[in-house]
Amino acid sequence: MAIGNPVEWGSSSLGHAGTAVRSAIESIHRPEEALKAPLPAVQHVEVSDLKAALRAGFEDFTAYRTDVLFLVVVYPIIGLVLARMVIGQGLFQLLFPLTSGFALIGPFVGLGLYEMSRQREQGGTVSWATAFGVLRSPSAGAIALLGLLLTAIFVAWLFAAQGIFNATMGAHQPASLIAFAQEVLTTTGGWLLIVAGVSVGFLFALVVFAVSVVSFPLLLDRQDVGLDVAIGTSIRAIAANPRTMAIWAMIIAGAMILGSIPALIGLIVVIPVIGHATWHLYRRLVGRTQIG
Repeated sequence: MAIGNPVEWGSSSLGHAGTAVRSAIESIHRPEEALKAPLPAVQHVEVSDLKAALRAGFEDFTAYRTDVLFLVVVYPIIGLVLARMVIGQGLFQLLFPLTSGFALIGPFVGLGLYEMSRQREQGGTVSWATAFGVLRSPSAGAIALLGLLLTAIFVAWLFAAQGIFNATMGAHQPASLIAFAQEVLTTTGGWLLIVAGVSVGFLFALVVFAVSVVSFPLLLDRQDVGLDVAIGTSIRAIAANPRTMAIWAMIIAGAMILGSIPALIGLIVVIPVIGHATWHLYRRLVGRTQIG
């Protein structure tokens, strides 16, 4: 695809930017007829559907392995860079919240993978460039707003983690990573830090899972759905399938933990498989019909 001269490229970029801004505004202030439109129907799913989604996700990954690896390798690299910055600043208490909480923006990172699975489903030609079709989506503005929401939740988690550290361990800087680990594992304050940190972190993860597990694929798939309906449908999908979706959340968490060892390298495989599988699970969760 030719880029063209700078004037044409700039005009095209401004056009896409204008579309995204207009989409963002419409996702918040939708027309009255859109507010009265039927809601997407939510289906009942079983553990067998999770297995089928994972199989389909793995098939997508193996079909486009090189293109997918090119896309997702940047995710663990960014994580490692952020971790290195934290260690360099001596903020050892934020190392675990940063590496674990980085998964909070994972659903947004997976957008390109959803698009690749969507295009393959429709029989289209798929490559790494297909992922950037998200930028031309009519729902680009709403998707961007949801991405900003997840980023804000991630930042809020880091502030919460620092607050928990101050409350349990005192407002001091650990001398080293080893000294910090020893203090956490051998003191009462350290054990309180672990319990409180895991509990609060779970709540943040639960919020992200509830608002994003269906909403990103839905916004990508349907042009007539606003951000409010997308988030509402995601929450309804979990409410209709609490046991199955709890298992899915545990699968994601377990895979992310395993993929983070060692040095986040395993995420290069885990992220695309889970990302593609999320699209296929969405297809099973949200029917093509609507409810009044």
